[in-house]
Amino acid sequence: MKLATFNVNGIRPRLPHLLLWLEREAPDIVCLQELKAADASFPAAQIRDAGYGAIWMGQRPLWNGVAILARGSDPIEVRRGLPGQPADKQSRYLEAAVHGILVGCLYLPNGNPQPGPKFEYKLAWFERLIAHAKGLVDGPHPVALVGDYNVVPTDDLDIYNPRSWRKDALLQPRTRECYRRMLDQGWMDAIRSKYPKERIYTFWDYFRQHWQRDAGLRIDHLLLNRNLAPRLEDAGVDRWVRGLDRASDHAPTWVTLGA
Repeated sequence: MKLATFNVNGIRPRLPHLLLWLEREAPDIVCLQELKAADASFPAAQIRDAGYGAIWMGQRPLWNGVAILARGSDPIEVRRGLPGQPADKQSRYLEAAVHGILVGCLYLPNGNPQPGPKFEYKLAWFERLIAHAKGLVDGPHPVALVGDYNVVPTDDLDIYNPRSWRKDALLQPRTRECYRRMLDQGWMDAIRSKYPKERIYTFWDYFRQHWQRDAGLRIDHLLLNRNLAPRLEDAGVDRWVRGLDRASDHAPTWVTLGA
């Protein structure tokens, strides 16, 4: 079984890329972030024609947004939004039962500029995620919490050069400490577990020819709970998608899981 996460950076303009990737790579479960579309604009018909059922959570104004796709079936929605703050209407978390796995699709706030209210919102949202994750890590069901975490975990293997990013919210000590606390609960960072000493990137921004120079960051993560972690077989990044014309600044990141 192949489980993937992909920040599409606008599902309408990137729909051809998404459909091409679905056809070529045939992932079984897909978590999408940054739809930048209202619910009514989600291309459900085209995705179903490609062989996937879907649930989604759009947003107006046209920012954020998450979706979960299932090859050959329909995801069973479990949760829409994180608990802990009913007034928070940003579309950043969706949870569903898919192919025998409980999947949480998340788009963690970017947090820039920092310091400031956007960074404080990022940290508060992260705390809600940590609290929710605590109840899932040791449960009887296999669980994956995957998506765009907007966290660069380390300076040495997860970013091409931290110097010019030092003030960015993605690298702040408080951001990284939140991520470490999630891992300390018992979650497995699948990519890093499979490749403990390799530089791996999932995001290359549009500036200064970062893609052409392979000046990337690893901010898209797949975390597996204790029940699911032993099933990890392989992991990787479909970099070819980032090389398409007018591509998202992210590439799909995936794991394969045994029975």
